[in-house]
Amino acid sequence: MMIDDSLLNTEKPSRYIGGEVNSVIKTDCELSFALAFPDTYEVGMSHLGLQIIYSVLNEIPWVAAERSFAPWPDREKYLRVQGLPLTSQETQKPLHDFTVVGFSLQYELSYTNVLNMLELGGIPLRRVLRNDSHPLIIAGGPCCFNPAPLTDFIDAFVIGEGEEAVREIAAAVRAGIKDKLSRTGLIEKLAQIPGIYAPAVHGKKQNIQKRKVIDLNLWPHPVKPVVPLMQTIHDRIVLEIARGCTRGCRFCQAGMLWRPYRERNAALVTAMADTALAASGHDEISLLALSAGDYSCLTTLITNMMNRYRSRRVALALPSLRVESLNEVLIEEIKRTRKTSFTLAPEAGTDRMRRVINKGNTADELLNSMDKVFAAGWKSVKLYFMLGLPSETQADLDGIIDLGYRALKTAGSRGEVTISLSTFVPKPHTPFQWHRQINIEETRAKQEYIRQRVKSRRLNVKWHDARMSLLEGLFSRGDERLGALLEKAHSLGCRFDGWSEIFRFDLWQTALAESNFNSADYLRARETGEVLPWENIDCGVSRSFLLGEYEKSLQEAPTGDCRFASCQNCGVCDFETTQNVFSAPEEIAAPAAAITGTGREKNYRLTFTKKGNSRFLSHLELSGSLLRALRRSSLKLSYSTGFHPHPKISFATATSVGMESDLEYLDITAVEYPSALPGLLNEINSALPGGVAVLEIKPLAADEPDLSRLLRAFAYELILPEKKDDDLWKPVAERISSFLARASFPIERLSKGKTIRKDIRPFVEKLAMSEDGKKIILIVQHAQGGSARPVDIITHVLGFNDDQARQIRIVKTATLLRR
Repeated sequence: MMIDDSLLNTEKPSRYIGGEVNSVIKTDCELSFALAFPDTYEVGMSHLGLQIIYSVLNEIPWVAAERSFAPWPDREKYLRVQGLPLTSQETQKPLHDFTVVGFSLQYELSYTNVLNMLELGGIPLRRVLRNDSHPLIIAGGPCCFNPAPLTDFIDAFVIGEGEEAVREIAAAVRAGIKDKLSRTGLIEKLAQIPGIYAPAVHGKKQNIQKRKVIDLNLWPHPVKPVVPLMQTIHDRIVLEIARGCTRGCRFCQAGMLWRPYRERNAALVTAMADTALAASGHDEISLLALSAGDYSCLTTLITNMMNRYRSRRVALALPSLRVESLNEVLIEEIKRTRKTSFTLAPEAGTDRMRRVINKGNTADELLNSMDKVFAAGWKSVKLYFMLGLPSETQADLDGIIDLGYRALKTAGSRGEVTISLSTFVPKPHTPFQWHRQINIEETRAKQEYIRQRVKSRRLNVKWHDARMSLLEGLFSRGDERLGALLEKAHSLGCRFDGWSEIFRFDLWQTALAESNFNSADYLRARETGEVLPWENIDCGVSRSFLLGEYEKSLQEAPTGDCRFASCQNCGVCDFETTQNVFSAPEEIAAPAAAITGTGREKNYRLTFTKKGNSRFLSHLELSGSLLRALRRSSLKLSYSTGFHPHPKISFATATSVGMESDLEYLDITAVEYPSALPGLLNEINSALPGGVAVLEIKPLAADEPDLSRLLRAFAYELILPEKKDDDLWKPVAERISSFLARASFPIERLSKGKTIRKDIRPFVEKLAMSEDGKKIILIVQHAQGGSARPVDIITHVLGFNDDQARQIRIVKTATLLRR
């Protein structure tokens, strides 16, 4: 679907255009799901859960699943001014036209975006105000383990893991629609599904047990991940090798929620990696788990994957390694990959405090591991600590400073160290859920205490905004009364509360005051006999286990890891259907033989287009799409040498955002291709987003000059709007004649904050109105010092202002090379 040029007024147009490789467009389906992620596109598309549910739903023939993301304030403003609804990425379908809208709740600071997306989507915020014409509003994710603050707005919550549950939801809604059930009837039908909490049906009368997928090997999703057009937070393939954790850190909500521990078979992980690489063209694989180093076959898996993909320049990332899991073999394998910074999470500054939280490692072990990290080639190490842990004293703060300096001494001249400080939030379903959360003033005092005592330029200190931590604490520990506060904050304009450049704590303070909320009531310590707001949600870990762990923390007593020690009786496993699952020691299949070619390098020139919605891509985004398509093909690219090898590719020029092009050039160096090039052309085009197409690929002679030396000129068509004010557009022909009659035409424009003065007349080879008066033909010469841009002609020569200029469609019809 063609998108209008209004996106050119937004900060990042590619957030909204859709059309990505592997995105799915289905028509005439019985059910439509909008998977709504209440954050930006680049954050949402980095989340594996969204890709999994998208894959699972679109596997069902009668379901069409599409995606929608929170619009940035510039786009929201445009939608509101124009009276336009928030739509999906795939078909630009308004949210209110879907059967089901499902929100992914990953963090509490996205809650105002949930309300904003509902409002922009034309859906009443409160569930009691919706009727049979509105979609069902469902939510899933870790925040649903305390659904209370959102019960006014969400029809049904998925408690736990969604792969199986979402298929059952689709089947129930389909059956209910066939039976002509009302909206209320559909919600009552959903409430019968295990793991679904429907506030209107269950209230607080019934405990809801979480859903869990026992065997990850039965759910190898996503098979073909959607490949984002723009750079995302995690721009790579993400493969889940294990789910759950048995380490038993007492502060960690994820470690409690996602038990039992389940590993995916190493052979399946490798097969999934092969499929995802072939379907995406990414050059990095991230192996995901709460503690990747605990994966029982990790060393074998890593060694195999590194050997398997080394020649394809595919890097491997392990984002969640615990220091005690680092061994020599693992470090040697990781040394082969690209390195930025290595993150370690001591969590606390002293061994005593680590015993309190059951972290289970000592300062000496941390420093020993850090020495291995620097020896492996990393130049930077980040150390994560929490402030406000139970029983924290000044000695624990001093311990953070001391450990930072000891880490710096271990680094020596090899690198630098960063101390990162966050505020501890006692989350539901953890042993510390009864503990109080420190307030803003206490947090800032602790941050300042540490900051003032760190003097080295190579020891950096960073901290999380204490005000954001306050809100996280309110909504993670709050009850149903928080709904009114949330609605008030949204109405005042709160959005993107986790983004420092947008966060408006002053508006939250107003909302708190006008709603008569006292934050201390929610941050306080809870009595162990008190009924907690999330008591009706059963995560599987028993209350008695959590209470026992809380009491053990006061005694600094450890709790063993049940994978190696005896069962700790947390309540999750029944040892019949539910228990820890480990990877089978299977043989990993050898990779399929690739087309190798002669081994000789050869230069090739590609011509390609950038049309339709792809005009909103930046040059970086366009080049990324082309490079991924080339990597997916059977052509073997050549790379530069050095520490960070890059593929040998070069573009004739960069096209600006918003400009279409009928003809662009790209030169590449690759191993000489042994087969027919038309077949390679089809391979590449099948992996490109809509609007980008390679027209020709041809081999070059060894003495062929670089594209930069061949560039002569660019030809454009400036297509005028169909509906235009004749009085405004009549003088165009006269202005063109006046310009062509002049020997020089100096202009001034701003570039990177500086005023640039330039004579554009010598660059203009042709400027003429077409015979039908619908477009202007422009040819400008290229020179090393630059050229005249189409926008310079439109604004300075033709005399249009910025708003009028945006109505003119610019198409580059040719890039002209010297013979």
